[in-house]
Amino acid sequence: MYAYCIVSYDIDNPTDFAPYVPAVMPLLEKHGGEVIVADRDAQVLEGEKRQVYVVLRFPSEAAALGFYNDPAYEPVKSIRLSSCSNTNLAVAREFVPPDA
Repeated sequence: MYAYCIVSYDIDNPTDFAPYVPAVMPLLEKHGGEVIVADRDAQVLEGEKRQVYVVLRFPSEAAALGFYNDPAYEPVKSIRLSSCSNTNLAVAREFVPPDA
């Protein structure tokens, strides 16, 4: 069952944030993750608008948590956390309809 990391944030320091995406991509691949959505101009219908919205898909919840908790991700994550604000990150499991 797929799991998704759903992330939103505001970039406060674009220069400091610049190395984040190139650094995170190999770690996503390592854990079987792929970028499904990456949008800096999403249309917000409810709540407060953030500058960036990202949805990552992983083959399982364990893979998503493996990515997030990977020691190699710590220095990469610190780039995002130190250059962004209003960060929200959640892991959600794929919807499976109940049996009819």
